[in-house]
Amino acid sequence: MAKIALITGATAGIGEACAHLFAREGYDLILTGRRQDRLDQLAQQLNNTYNVRIAVAAFDIRDREQVSHHLETLPADLKQVDVLINNAGLSQGLDPIQNGNVADWDTMIDTNIKGLLYTSKIVSNWMISNGRGHIINLGSIAGKDVYVNGNVYCATKAAVDALNKGMRMDLLSHGIKVTAIHPGAVETEFSEVRFKGDKDRAKKVYEGFTPLTAQDVAETIWFVASRPAHVNINDLILMPTAQATGTMIHRG
Repeated sequence: MAKIALITGATAGIGEACAHLFAREGYDLILTGRRQDRLDQLAQQLNNTYNVRIAVAAFDIRDREQVSHHLETLPADLKQVDVLINNAGLSQGLDPIQNGNVADWDTMIDTNIKGLLYTSKIVSNWMISNGRGHIINLGSIAGKDVYVNGNVYCATKAAVDALNKGMRMDLLSHGIKVTAIHPGAVETEFSEVRFKGDKDRAKKVYEGFTPLTAQDVAETIWFVASRPAHVNINDLILMPTAQATGTMIHRG
């Protein structure tokens, strides 16, 4: 029987790269995201290329009822999830706290923290029942190293860091692995989303150095997920060679 991976935020970037990589390795997949058309297109491509089973569920991870409905109504055999990749996340705005947009704060908190919690609560209970599982949480260097005007986004990723540690403790006796991956600068849709579609401003974030790619992060996630049963990588920071801290980047 094929192993199963559930990937949130699978419609682009790191989530999409993980979908390709895990399908290549023979995993059946449950892919979630907000864009049904992209999920359908990705599922068709993966099925044609790798001949694996793909289930898709389009919903907003910020909505607890949607998360519960779409996950709990999956077929019973798909609830035998081996790997959960909590990838869905975003940043909105880059303003000092006194000028912050409260709607942006809500979006980041509801997506990066609450969405991760809604998904993890359901899937961790499946894993406990199944007697196995691995939860991989996508954090950020922003959760380790706060930067100017990053305030709420950094706080949400610091929460992921803390939740990862707490989940590792809570699920220890059930034999479930828990890992956090904290990337530095990754060139995906991230900055374009942060700047509300301003592609020129987003492009400047990555000028003058070589950032990580979604594929780089996906390969690291696969490395973590493919360790032997007795090995768990609790916490991993992944950076471009040109980046030393959250704010220190050498631009040539």
